[in-house]
Amino acid sequence: MQLTQLASWRKLDSLAQQMRTRHLRDLFAADPQRGRRLSLELPEFLFDYSKNLVDDEVLVNLLQLARDADLEGWRAQMFAGAPINRTEGRPVLHVALRGALPESVPMQGAPVEALVESELERLKGFVNLLHNGGVTGCTGKKITDVVNLGVGGSHLGPQMVIEALRAHRCGDVRIHFVSNVDGAQLADVLAPLDTETTLFVVSSKTFTTTETMTNARSALRWLGGLGSTEELLRRHFVAVTANSDKARAFGVEPQRVFQFWDWVGGRYSLWSAIGLPIAIAIGFDGFRALLDGAASMDRHFREAPLEQNAPVLMGLLSLWYCTFMGYPAHAVLPYDQALHMLPAYLQQADMESNGKSTTRAGEEVGYATGPLIWGMLGINGQHAFYQYLHQSPEVVPADFIGSVAPGHDLPGHHEILLANMLAQSQALMNGVSREQVEVELTGKGLSKEKIEALAPYKVHRGNKPSNTILLRTLDPRTLGALIALYEHKIFVQGVILQIYSFDQWGVELGKGLAAALQPQLESGEVSGQDASTARLIEYCRQATAGAEAPLATG
Repeated sequence: MQLTQLASWRKLDSLAQQMRTRHLRDLFAADPQRGRRLSLELPEFLFDYSKNLVDDEVLVNLLQLARDADLEGWRAQMFAGAPINRTEGRPVLHVALRGALPESVPMQGAPVEALVESELERLKGFVNLLHNGGVTGCTGKKITDVVNLGVGGSHLGPQMVIEALRAHRCGDVRIHFVSNVDGAQLADVLAPLDTETTLFVVSSKTFTTTETMTNARSALRWLGGLGSTEELLRRHFVAVTANSDKARAFGVEPQRVFQFWDWVGGRYSLWSAIGLPIAIAIGFDGFRALLDGAASMDRHFREAPLEQNAPVLMGLLSLWYCTFMGYPAHAVLPYDQALHMLPAYLQQADMESNGKSTTRAGEEVGYATGPLIWGMLGINGQHAFYQYLHQSPEVVPADFIGSVAPGHDLPGHHEILLANMLAQSQALMNGVSREQVEVELTGKGLSKEKIEALAPYKVHRGNKPSNTILLRTLDPRTLGALIALYEHKIFVQGVILQIYSFDQWGVELGKGLAAALQPQLESGEVSGQDASTARLIEYCRQATAGAEAPLATG
């Protein structure tokens, strides 16, 4: 039966119409225990989903839809290593990277956990050697700076984690990231560094990514005359890739080529050798704790009943809003400075996974498959876009994320931060009625006429839903669990909506077009291009020619 013909789907469609007429204030008034009843306490955090526009009937039918879509069966297939990424014929086994498989899965003639552990041991050896000063450049000086060259999943995950765990840094090796093929970023990062003490990590699944390999070649030129090209590549370069042959052909020392596998999607790869910068920044023990936290969430996702399963509930709520209620966006609002890159990371993880328009049956979908993910630090957002969240007629469900324990020892700051987070979710839920505004303005001594004129502008209708995730503390284990929570949420949505979450053909399209356009930008040849693109190429050529022309003299 088609998804939209399921009884649970049709019932949810009907319930969505009813729920648009209800208010969160009334749901709380009808159930004094709602805050306790609709929350889950896990070892690493509290997940409060009580401020959502759902009642028991909606939740029951969402859970039934999950069962009708065989979520539990697809979950079992993923953990068993079945090739559920069917458009590419691959398993989806990032969970294996953190040791969370219930049973051994054979891969490349060996148990997958043996492959993972072997590579982790190699990673550990290199990290310890680097921290102990045993990794040196061509002139014998120890490496002090590591520059990660990657793009997408090969940089965003590691950079987000390192920023989040800044309080857990160890050692004195500094980490830098370059992802943009715009040479300005590479030039800015390299400007203060010493060629003799800089190591480059080239992170690319295929080792053919245009942006990354262009930056790698420029980095090689920057090292200049320190030694021969072969020696520079041997002493100043490390590779992380699923294509070891390409990395060795590029000239990277075989012992410095670290592997991950094609059954690991780029945006799910920070748990693999792609996490080398993380292990350098927080030490290998810290990296292990990150993996352990993710494995804890894996076990929860695999074992907890659906109605008590945090990733399942998060995925169902996101589906409820985007697909049934017609709310096309979702905001991620961390109230912790260390998590400032989390919205960008989750934007890639979610939108690159579920931004699809074709079902598993190869048919065009007839429903929304995933929200637009956006956000920023909560306190900064309060002074930027929260006005839109509060008083725009649009409804944007949100995730508020904070830590109970501060990541610093400055008195008074953390209480203000948490108070703001709780206040904003409360304000979005309750709003402010016309009657409340009039009482407030009367108390300030305003005349009846002024109150009549001003009151409409101060009304907040509320009824804006949100989740709150309260971390016990932001450490490697908790961050691992948090990231895995969102990974599994994305999986839940994709399975129920009958799309493939683990390919990314939309990304590949742009890459192919760019490769074809590059020589035309250089030559000025525009045959075969649409009128707009041809005009843009023409303008670029003319502007470049004008910039290169000598100045006229009088």
